[in-house]
Amino acid sequence: MAYTAFKTMREVNKERFGKDLGPKQPPLYQNSRHRNDLKSSALRFLHDRCEGLRFDDSTEAEFHGAQCTGRSISADQIPYNLQMDIDRLCLERELGNFIDSGTAEDAYTVYYCFLEMFIGRYGASQSMIELLSEFESNASSLLMKHRDHYSHSVYVFALGLAIYENNEKYRRVFRSFYKDQIGFKRGESEESKSAKTANFFLEYWGLSSLFHDIGYPFEIPFEQVMSYFEVDKKKRGKGTIYLAFHDIYSLTDLNEEARKRFSDIYHRDFKSTDELLAYDITKKLGEAYDFDEVYMLGKLKSKPGEPNENGYFMDHAYFSSARLCRELLETIGSQRGINSITSAHIDVLSAIMLHNSLFKFAISFYKDPDRKPELKASLHPLAYMLMICDELQCWDRTAYGRNSRTELHPMAADFDFSGGSINAVYYYDAEESPKIDEFREKYDTWAKLKKRVGKEAAGEAPRLKAYSDMNEKEKIFLTEIRHIVDTSIMPLDAVPDVRRANRKVKHTYLSDSNFLHLYDFAVSLNGRYSHQGEEEKIKTEQLEKEFDEMSLEYKLTNIRQARNFDLYLNEIGCFYTDKPVDFDMLTSFTQDELDMIAPMEHDRWVREHIAMSWSYGTEYEDKDLDISHPEKFGLAASLTEKQIRAALREQTRRHKLTMDGNPTTEEIKAHYDQLPPEEQGKDWKPMKSMLKLIKKYDGLRIYRINSK
Repeated sequence: MAYTAFKTMREVNKERFGKDLGPKQPPLYQNSRHRNDLKSSALRFLHDRCEGLRFDDSTEAEFHGAQCTGRSISADQIPYNLQMDIDRLCLERELGNFIDSGTAEDAYTVYYCFLEMFIGRYGASQSMIELLSEFESNASSLLMKHRDHYSHSVYVFALGLAIYENNEKYRRVFRSFYKDQIGFKRGESEESKSAKTANFFLEYWGLSSLFHDIGYPFEIPFEQVMSYFEVDKKKRGKGTIYLAFHDIYSLTDLNEEARKRFSDIYHRDFKSTDELLAYDITKKLGEAYDFDEVYMLGKLKSKPGEPNENGYFMDHAYFSSARLCRELLETIGSQRGINSITSAHIDVLSAIMLHNSLFKFAISFYKDPDRKPELKASLHPLAYMLMICDELQCWDRTAYGRNSRTELHPMAADFDFSGGSINAVYYYDAEESPKIDEFREKYDTWAKLKKRVGKEAAGEAPRLKAYSDMNEKEKIFLTEIRHIVDTSIMPLDAVPDVRRANRKVKHTYLSDSNFLHLYDFAVSLNGRYSHQGEEEKIKTEQLEKEFDEMSLEYKLTNIRQARNFDLYLNEIGCFYTDKPVDFDMLTSFTQDELDMIAPMEHDRWVREHIAMSWSYGTEYEDKDLDISHPEKFGLAASLTEKQIRAALREQTRRHKLTMDGNPTTEEIKAHYDQLPPEEQGKDWKPMKSMLKLIKKYDGLRIYRINSK
C-alpha cells in the first residue's frame, strides 16, 4: 500500500462513521503506452518506493485518539503521519505537472514542495531560488551562449528518480554506500530497508539536483564581459579581459558552530568550504585518480579568483556548492539543530562541486587521449547521478544567449528506462527541417572528402549544435558522456528525430513579470480571507505568518490560484506586465468578466481536489454526528463545533463542494451554476483582491488587449 497513512486513516474512519468514507488511496499515474517513460518512472518512484516518507513512528497513536499534531488548514487537525503522506502526494502531483509542461511556473512549485519538506520554510530560502530565474531571464540575453537552468534542474531531478526506479544496479550501489547513514535496524524487513533507502535518496538527490546550478548568478556577469570581448571573434586566452572574485571568504568561511560540527564528523578542523570539500573529494577520488588534498585545495581556491588558470572560465559549481552550504547551515542548522547536518550533506556539496568542470578538467582530463577512467557510481553515487543526468537534460531549455537562440536544440525527449538502460529519442522542431537537411548535405560532402583526402586535409566537420552531436557518425553527445561516467551499469543510447512542436502544453500567455511573484501573490491571496478590504494596509510579515501556519497542501492551493491569474486574464482579453505599454489599464472587473472567471476558478479547485484524493461527502456536517467528545477524534476539547467539523472534513478528505470521478469542463460548470451565491463568491472575490494585490509588485499593472 503506497500511502499507508491514508490507508490507516480510512480504516479508522470506517470504525468511527460506520461506513467507508476515505481518504481514498491516491491513484498512480501510468502511461498506457509505456510504463517506463520519464513521467511514469519518476512518479512511480515517489508513489510506490517512498512509503513512510518523513514519518514519525511515535505519532501512530494519533490515529486512535491521541492528540493530533498534524497540520492541515490549521494546526493539530490530522495525524502527523497523514500530513506527511499528503505532503508526498503534493510533490508527486507537482512533479507530474512539471513533466507535462516544463514551464518555470511548474518548476517553481516542485522547488516549493522540496524546500518545505526537506529544508525549511520556503520564505527563508526564497531569494536563493528565485534569484537564479531572475538573473537568467534578465541578464542572460547579453551572453553569447546560455540556456535555462531553472527548469533544467527540475528535469535533472526527475531523471534521477526515473533512473533510480528502474536501475537495480545503481540502487544496490547507493544502498551499499549509504547503509550506515540510512540506519537499518536488526531484523528489519527488506521492504522497509528499500523504502528507507528510497527516502534517503529522494532527500539527498533532491538537494544535489535542484540546487546544482544556483551559483549561476556569479558566472553570468563573468560571461557577460567575455561575450563583449568575444564580439570580434577573439578566443579566450592570454590577453583576455576577465572578471575575478575576491574576498570570497565572506561566502566560504565556516563559523565556529559549523567548524565544530564538521570536526565531530571528520575529526578535522576545517576553516572554509574549500578545505572541507578538498578533503571530501580527495577522500572519495584521490586514490583512484592519483591526486592529494593539497592539489585539490589549490584547484578549488583558484576557481573564483584565477579564472586564467581554469581556461578563462568561471565555474558556477563552486558558487552553487558554497551558497548551498550556507543555506543548509542557516536553515536546517538553525531550525533542526546543527547536528542535523550530516556527512551526506557534504556529499551533496562535493557532488555539486564536481559536476561541471572540476572532474572533467582537473581530475579525469576527459578530453585528453590519455584520459583517466570514467567516474564509477561506487566512488560517489550522488556525483555520478548528477553528471549523467546533467548531460542528458539538454531538451526543452529556453535559450537566452545570442548564439544559443540561433542554434538547434532538442525541444522534447522520450525516454525508455526498461531493464536499467537509458534509451532516449531527442526531438527537434520539424519547422527546422531545412536547417537539418542543409547540415546533412554538408556533412555527407565532408565525409566523402575525408575518405578521399584524409581527416586532416578535410578539416573540421560541419556542426549544427546540438543535432550534429547526436546525429553524426562520431556521436559526440554519447561519446562525451561515456568519457565522463562509467555507463556499464546503465547502458545508454540516444538518437535524434523530428516532429512538430506542441507549444500549447506551455500555456503561455501575454502576462509577464520580471520576477516570480507566485509566493508573494499566494501569501496575499490567503490573507484576503481574514483581512477583507485591508489588502493594502496589512503588513507583509503578518500575512507570511498566517500563510506559514497552513500545511503544504493549502499553501499550494493558494499558489495555484495565483498561477492561474494569467489564464483568467487571457480569457477576458487582458494581461499584466511591468512594462509601459500603449493599452488601456484595467482598474476593475466588470460583472460579465467575473462571471467568466469564477467558473474557471471553480474548475481549477475541483480538479485540484480530485488530484489530491478528495471526494464528495457531507458527513462532517451531519447534525446527528456525536462530536461532544472531540478527544476521540484526536482533537482538543476546547475546539468549537465549527472547528471540530472542519477537522473531521480534513481527516476524511470529504468535501461538500467537490466532485467525484473525472468530470468534464461542462459538468464542472453545471456544478458551479448550482452552488449558492455565497459559495460562488469564493471563486470570484479573490480575483478582485488580486487586482489590488498585483500592483504591489514591481509596478505591475493590468491592461486590456482591445484598447478603445
